[in-house]
Amino acid sequence: MPFNLDLPAFITAIGHLGVFAIIFAESGLFIGFFLPGDSLLFTAGLLASKGYLNLALLVGGSVVSAILGDSVGYAFGRRVGPKIFSREDSILFHKKHIKRTKKFYEKHGAKTIILARFMPIVRTFAPILAGVGEMRYRTFITYNVMGGALWAAGVPMLGYTLGQTIPGIDRYLIPIVLVIIFLSVLPPILEIIRERSKGVHEKSKNV
Repeated sequence: MPFNLDLPAFITAIGHLGVFAIIFAESGLFIGFFLPGDSLLFTAGLLASKGYLNLALLVGGSVVSAILGDSVGYAFGRRVGPKIFSREDSILFHKKHIKRTKKFYEKHGAKTIILARFMPIVRTFAPILAGVGEMRYRTFITYNVMGGALWAAGVPMLGYTLGQTIPGIDRYLIPIVLVIIFLSVLPPILEIIRERSKGVHEKSKNV
């Protein structure tokens, strides 16, 4: 999402249903990997604290949208299976995202469905890979509901709470959103650095 976008005005314009649609898309559709789920939910919670949105409706609808989005991603993964790894790159699909998610999945197992909620791109492809790997649906839906509730309720509640307790916090929205984006992309960046340093170390051992 471009930094010059007026996020509060955008959210006010699209309303509750627009927020739900974006959360649904980012949670399990290829077209959603670039959407700003974290900053969107936080800002929506902040707007709810100012009376622009209804908090109960925002949280309830976001949780349901996140869970349904992941479920659609899982069903898609079950349908396409391993063929997804040989799919050609396109505007909406890049194999590097699948490979990155696969590594994260191999490291954390079923917990990935929860952890990925707080990581852009990974959160879009994690349920798809859960379907590809034929994770038991009972296991998937359990982690899906837990992760969806923690993320889609926790992030807007954080925005709402800060909006209620800190006067004029909306004036610092852009720096706060940038911090949220930084924190959300930090884990994969650290993982990439770790993998590269590990590769360099192994090469030096073989020399």
